Amino acid sequence: MLIYGKQPVYYALERHRDRIKTLYLAKELDKKEYSALMKMGFEIKRIPEKAAQSMVKGGNHQGFIAEISQIVPYASPFLKKCDFVVILSSITDMGNIGSLIRSAYALGVQAIVICGIKEPNLEAVIRTSSGAALDMPLVVVHNIHDVVHELKQSGFQIYGAVMDGQDIREATFAPKRALVLGNEGEGLSGRVQKSLDIGISIPMAHDFDSLNVGVAGAILMERMR
Repeated sequence: MLIYGKQPVYYALERHRDRIKTLYLAKELDKKEYSALMKMGFEIKRIPEKAAQSMVKGGNHQGFIAEISQIVPYASPFLKKCDFVVILSSITDMGNIGSLIRSAYALGVQAIVICGIKEPNLEAVIRTSSGAALDMPLVVVHNIHDVVHELKQSGFQIYGAVMDGQDIREATFAPKRALVLGNEGEGLSGRVQKSLDIGISIPMAHDFDSLNVGVAGAILMERMR
């Protein structure tokens, strides 16, 4: 799989050097930086700008592209070992998923469950999470009800972001807890809401509809950790 952009590639260089197969450079580096890269043990190829653009299908590579070993999602039984997980219910925007993974990794979430997408674009997820997806355990389960049932059987309390939920500032949380976040347009479906133990919300200071799911998710994670 390919990742690109200076920040995601350097994240991989610093933390997951063993995953890198080939580093493609489409820009000149100073001698010290290039010499350091040459000592890292993977192949380095200099390529023209046009070739780089073709590889990333027009994305903003900033001169850095890396071929890395494939990410293999965890199986759902891994979640039983966790105390704090976040479930993404039919969130389809890879930018939002990446942002949520980055926040989750920073705020102590132990696993992210991606539901409702058969094959999420993990290359885009790594890029939009600035590389944090390489460290955050990811579980991909198509049917959210399966994973909610499994977590409840393992002693988890299930919290979900809903418009009319309990004020997050007044809520208390179980030691084993899961936060469910709904998609960008419709939020959580009625059936998912019925499966929640507690609905939670972020009160708005002004007459305003809602926050972007990436922003709202980060606020809720911070309150729940």
